[in-house]
Amino acid sequence: MEKVPMTARGEQQLRQELDRLLKLRPQISIAIAEARELGDLKENAEYHAAREEQGICEAQIRDIEYKLSVAQVIDVTQMENSGKIIFGSTVTLIDCDTEEEKTYQIVGEDEANIKSGRISVSSPIARGLIGKMEGDEVVISTPGGERDFEIDRVEYI
Repeated sequence: MEKVPMTARGEQQLRQELDRLLKLRPQISIAIAEARELGDLKENAEYHAAREEQGICEAQIRDIEYKLSVAQVIDVTQMENSGKIIFGSTVTLIDCDTEEEKTYQIVGEDEANIKSGRISVSSPIARGLIGKMEGDEVVISTPGGERDFEIDRVEYI
Protein backbone atom coordinates (compact mmCIF):
# COMPACT_ATOMS: atom_id res chain seq x y z
CA MET A 1 0.00 0.00 0.00
CA GLU A 2 1.49 3.32 -1.08
CA LYS A 3 1.70 5.99 1.59
CA VAL A 4 0.25 9.44 0.87
CA PRO A 5 1.96 12.52 2.36
CA MET A 6 -0.11 14.62 4.74
CA THR A 7 0.72 17.51 7.03
CA ALA A 8 0.20 17.22 10.79
CA ARG A 9 -2.54 19.86 10.52
CA GLY A 10 -4.26 17.84 7.79
CA GLU A 11 -4.21 14.73 9.97
CA GLN A 12 -5.63 16.67 12.91
CA GLN A 13 -8.47 18.04 10.77
CA LEU A 14 -9.32 14.54 9.49
CA ARG A 15 -9.35 13.14 13.02
CA GLN A 16 -11.66 15.94 14.18
CA GLU A 17 -14.05 15.25 11.30
CA LEU A 18 -13.95 11.52 12.08
CA ASP A 19 -14.80 12.22 15.73
CA ARG A 20 -17.71 14.42 14.64
CA LEU A 21 -19.07 11.72 12.35
CA LEU A 22 -18.69 8.99 14.97
CA LYS A 23 -20.69 11.13 17.42
CA LEU A 24 -23.35 11.62 14.74
CA ARG A 25 -23.87 7.85 14.27
CA PRO A 26 -26.07 7.31 17.38
CA GLN A 27 -28.17 10.37 16.54
CA ILE A 28 -28.87 8.97 13.08
CA SER A 29 -29.81 5.59 14.57
CA ILE A 30 -32.27 7.31 16.89
CA ALA A 31 -33.76 9.25 13.95
CA ILE A 32 -34.20 5.98 12.01
CA ALA A 33 -35.90 4.32 14.99
CA GLU A 34 -38.24 7.29 15.47
CA ALA A 35 -39.11 7.38 11.79
CA ARG A 36 -39.74 3.63 11.77
CA GLU A 37 -42.36 4.11 14.49
CA LEU A 38 -44.32 6.48 12.23
CA GLY A 39 -45.69 3.60 10.20
CA ASP A 40 -45.48 2.40 6.61
CA LEU A 41 -41.82 2.51 5.55
CA LYS A 42 -42.58 2.66 1.81
CA GLU A 43 -44.05 6.15 2.04
CA ASN A 44 -42.14 7.37 5.07
CA ALA A 45 -39.96 10.32 3.92
CA GLU A 46 -38.36 10.77 7.35
CA TYR A 47 -37.23 7.14 7.38
CA HIS A 48 -35.75 7.35 3.87
CA ALA A 49 -33.99 10.64 4.65
CA ALA A 50 -32.49 9.20 7.85
CA ARG A 51 -31.32 6.05 6.02
CA GLU A 52 -29.75 8.18 3.30
CA GLU A 53 -28.00 10.31 5.93
CA GLN A 54 -26.75 7.12 7.57
CA GLY A 55 -25.32 5.88 4.25
CA ILE A 56 -23.55 9.18 3.60
CA CYS A 57 -22.15 9.27 7.13
CA GLU A 58 -20.84 5.69 6.92
CA ALA A 59 -19.23 6.37 3.53
CA GLN A 60 -17.50 9.46 4.91
CA ILE A 61 -16.26 7.49 7.93
CA ARG A 62 -14.82 4.76 5.69
CA ASP A 63 -13.20 7.38 3.45
CA ILE A 64 -11.53 9.20 6.34
CA GLU A 65 -10.39 5.96 7.98
CA TYR A 66 -8.81 4.90 4.68
CA LYS A 67 -7.07 8.26 4.23
CA LEU A 68 -5.66 8.06 7.74
CA SER A 69 -4.50 4.47 7.21
CA VAL A 70 -2.43 5.38 4.13
CA ALA A 71 -1.23 8.76 5.42
CA GLN A 72 2.43 9.44 6.00
CA VAL A 73 2.29 12.40 8.36
CA ILE A 74 5.11 14.86 7.82
CA ASP A 75 5.55 17.49 10.52
CA VAL A 76 7.68 20.23 8.96
CA THR A 77 7.91 22.15 12.23
CA GLN A 78 10.40 19.47 13.33
CA MET A 79 12.60 20.05 10.27
CA GLU A 80 15.76 22.13 10.30
CA ASN A 81 15.31 25.30 8.27
CA SER A 82 17.70 24.69 5.40
CA GLY A 83 15.93 26.98 2.94
CA LYS A 84 15.10 24.00 0.72
CA ILE A 85 11.51 23.59 -0.45
CA ILE A 86 10.00 20.30 0.71
CA PHE A 87 6.53 18.91 1.29
CA GLY A 88 4.78 20.98 3.96
CA SER A 89 6.98 24.05 3.64
CA THR A 90 5.48 27.51 3.17
CA VAL A 91 6.95 29.39 0.23
CA THR A 92 6.75 33.08 -0.55
CA LEU A 93 7.23 33.79 -4.24
CA ILE A 94 7.67 37.02 -6.12
CA ASP A 95 6.35 37.05 -9.68
CA CYS A 96 9.26 38.44 -11.73
CA ASP A 97 6.90 40.03 -14.27
CA THR A 98 4.40 41.74 -11.95
CA GLU A 99 6.40 41.96 -8.68
CA GLU A 100 3.32 40.43 -7.03
CA GLU A 101 4.02 38.40 -3.88
CA LYS A 102 2.28 35.06 -3.32
CA THR A 103 2.56 32.65 -0.42
CA TYR A 104 1.74 28.94 -0.68
CA GLN A 105 2.03 25.95 1.59
CA ILE A 106 2.72 22.68 -0.20
CA VAL A 107 0.30 20.07 1.14
CA GLY A 108 -1.30 16.73 0.25
CA GLU A 109 -4.07 16.28 -2.31
CA ASP A 110 -6.92 16.31 0.22
CA GLU A 111 -5.64 19.39 2.05
CA ALA A 112 -5.23 21.62 -0.99
CA ASN A 113 -7.29 24.82 -1.02
CA ILE A 114 -5.97 27.56 -3.28
CA LYS A 115 -8.11 30.22 -1.56
CA SER A 116 -6.31 29.43 1.71
CA GLY A 117 -2.91 29.39 0.02
CA ARG A 118 -2.47 25.60 0.23
CA ILE A 119 -1.46 23.91 -3.02
CA SER A 120 -1.25 20.22 -3.77
CA VAL A 121 2.18 18.65 -3.91
CA SER A 122 1.21 17.34 -7.36
CA SER A 123 0.24 20.77 -8.76
CA PRO A 124 2.44 22.29 -11.48
CA ILE A 125 3.63 25.07 -9.17
CA ALA A 126 4.55 22.70 -6.32
CA ARG A 127 6.29 20.26 -8.68
CA GLY A 128 8.34 23.16 -10.04
CA LEU A 129 9.29 24.33 -6.54
CA ILE A 130 10.15 21.07 -4.72
CA GLY A 131 13.89 20.83 -4.15
CA LYS A 132 14.62 24.47 -4.97
CA MET A 133 16.26 26.82 -2.48
CA GLU A 134 15.44 30.21 -1.00
CA GLY A 135 16.78 32.88 -3.38
CA ASP A 136 16.48 30.72 -6.52
CA GLU A 137 14.71 31.95 -9.61
CA VAL A 138 12.44 29.34 -11.19
CA VAL A 139 10.43 29.07 -14.38
CA ILE A 140 7.25 27.10 -13.82
CA SER A 141 5.01 25.71 -16.53
CA THR A 142 1.39 26.38 -15.61
CA PRO A 143 -1.81 25.85 -17.59
CA GLY A 144 -1.68 29.59 -18.38
CA GLY A 145 1.88 29.39 -19.73
CA GLU A 146 5.35 29.69 -18.28
CA ARG A 147 5.77 31.94 -15.22
CA ASP A 148 9.00 33.27 -13.77
CA PHE A 149 9.24 33.44 -9.95
CA GLU A 150 11.89 34.33 -7.40
CA ILE A 151 11.77 32.29 -4.18
CA ASP A 152 11.77 34.99 -1.50
CA ARG A 153 11.24 32.93 1.66
CA VAL A 154 10.94 29.28 2.72
CA GLU A 155 9.40 28.55 6.14
CA TYR A 156 8.60 25.37 8.03
CA ILE A 157 5.54 26.40 10.03
